[in-house]
Amino acid sequence: MEDTVAIDNRSDFALWAIERAKEIVALEGTALALAARDMDEESLRDAGQKLGAAISEAMLEVFDGLLGQE
Repeated sequence: MEDTVAIDNRSDFALWAIERAKEIVALEGTALALAARDMDEESLRDAGQKLGAAISEAMLEVFDGLLGQE
């Protein structure tokens, strides 16, 4: 279940972005670091793709929210 956050100003957006980045790094960044440590190229590629996808999803999440305000 996803929480809804009201972003009414730049400060709200900054706080949302920081918290969302923490979540992404905690979930996807760890797998990337472990793959790099183990020098597992396939896992590194997969983890990098998942990290990129999570970042893209977060940006689309906020963009979709902005479209709903118009």
